[in-house]
This record gives sequence, C-alpha cells and structure tokens, in this order.
Amino acid sequence: MAARGEAVEYQVGARTVRVSNPDKVYFPERGITKRQVVEYYLAVAEPLLRAVGERPTTLKRFPDGVSGEPFYAKRVPRGAPEWVQTARITFPSGRTADEVCPTEAAVFAWAANLGTLDFHPWPVRRADVDHPDELRIDVDPPDGSGFGDAVRVALVVREVLADAGLTGYPKTSGGRGVHVLVRIRPEWDFVDVRHAVIALGREVERRVPDLATIAWWKEERGGRVFLDYNQAARDRTVASSWSVRGTPRATVSTPLTWEQLPEADPDDFDVLTVPDWLAEHGDPHAAIDDRAFGLEAALEWYARDERDHGLGEMPYPPDYPKMPGEPKRVQPSKARPGT
Repeated sequence: MAARGEAVEYQVGARTVRVSNPDKVYFPERGITKRQVVEYYLAVAEPLLRAVGERPTTLKRFPDGVSGEPFYAKRVPRGAPEWVQTARITFPSGRTADEVCPTEAAVFAWAANLGTLDFHPWPVRRADVDHPDELRIDVDPPDGSGFGDAVRVALVVREVLADAGLTGYPKTSGGRGVHVLVRIRPEWDFVDVRHAVIALGREVERRVPDLATIAWWKEERGGRVFLDYNQAARDRTVASSWSVRGTPRATVSTPLTWEQLPEADPDDFDVLTVPDWLAEHGDPHAAIDDRAFGLEAALEWYARDERDHGLGEMPYPPDYPKMPGEPKRVQPSKARPGT
C-alpha cells in the first residue's frame, strides 16, 4: 500500500490515471478519502457513462473536500490529458466554452483526482448541442419538508408524464429532492423544452395544488414542493445519476425504479454503499435510451394554457438576458403598482 500522500496509479482501459494525495480526506465526518471517491467512480463507470457520455459536462470541484469552497468548472481544466475530449457549448450570453465531454471511464478517475464530486451534464449530446435529448423535472421540497413530500409529488409527475405520452425515470437528487428524466427526440430547442416542462409542471400543480407549485418566487410557494422549470433553461444542469454530492454523508444521486422510490431513504445511498447496491440491483435506468419521446402533447398544453387561460412565459433566472415574452423579473411584494 502506498504511504500516506504518495501518488498511486490506476489502469483504466487503455489509460493510466495518476491520483495524487490519495489519502486526502474529502468527507471529514465519515473519513472518506480521495482514493475512495476515485474507486467509487470506477465501480459505477458503466452506468455513469450511459448517463453523461457524449454530453458537455460541468465539473463541480471540491479541491479541499466538502469542508472547503466548491466551484463549477465550465471549461476543460488546463493540463487535461489529450484523451479528455471536449464539446463546445454556448451560454445564454452568447459566449462559448469548451467543456469536458466524457467518452470513457478514465475521465471520471481523472476528474475525481481534481476534486470533482458532482458531474453536471447538459441535456444534449455533442453531435447537437442546441437540441436537448433529455427533459428533466427537478422536484425540490422546501426547507422544513422531507424526501417523502418530494416522492409524493414525483408520483404525480409520473402520472402527468404518462398522460403526455412520456415515460420518466426517477432518481434521488442526493439530498431531499427527486429528479425525473425523460429521453426525448432532439427536435426541439431549449425554449421549447422549457415550455414543455412549464406545461407539465402546471398540470401537476392543478392536480395537487396543496402539495406542488411552479411559482418562481419563494414568497408565492406557500411551503409547497417546487417544480423548478428553470432547470430546463440553457446552461442549467442537475447532478447526474451516480454523482457523488457534496454532503457530509457523501450521498449519491441514485437511479431508482418507480416501485423502489417510495421505500427509499436517500441517506442510504452513498459512496460506500452504492457500488454493492448497483451490483445487486443493476442499473434501474438501463433501458432509458431504448426509446425517445416527443413533446407534441406537452407543447400543446403550453399553447392551450396561453390561449385559454392567459398563462404564458415565466421568469428566467436572474443572470439571463431578457427573453422574448418574459414577464418582469420583480418579486411580487416589491413590485410597484402598475408594473
């Protein structure tokens, strides 16, 4: 065994990945080290590559572990090996960047050596970075609510998706939330996909108005679970399936079946437990690429809501340029009369 702090090397396919300071503690509460994070990512590399492969991917890096300050690396880090491939993406501002685009398992070990815990892939493939092939619904419970509230709303999301002709695949967020993923045909741009998510969220809210909301302003949510439609906007991402999260427990965003979801405890899925869980259960999302769905029904719902109910565009995140048809970005309690 290498002495504490002595670099080690991993043979990952045709690549040799050097890991420096392998015994550096990333998760002090549990004593989990960089070495364990690297080996975790090698253990889940196959399904993780299915989740993020060929996708421009932002690295959420914790170079000093979870007790330090993280940052998002939206450009490929300097000094990256030549075999770390990239994809060029365009931000809402119009600026571009070359992001890491995972194509092989060695990328995960290399990134973990840099302190990467979360992989945040765009919902697009490198071949067409302007047309998402994945629709994501972020079910986000408020402070004071738990995972059970998110699950109850996610089950309604499943029903609404089915009514729109879509099949969703759930996963834990690694915290108290639930993410639902849908493979779609890459025929719609980011604006259309965001509109589809808005329409789906409005329908969930209609069915369980006391439990769920798509209200952008917190003061209007009334303690309900938020369906964060702006995670569908360009350059907004969620942690991928199998990503380690920057929590004290080293939890993992774990794919589940709909049958497993109500019985799950997100704290049970972490760096130490998930490899064995995967070996026993397999990847619940293994079939996600078998079929891609269309957004025709969801976009018709959006058009219907605009036409019949006066419900159109909703606010974008504050760092976005003003978007066509967008209402004023002002908190309702701070809005002046007539604005």
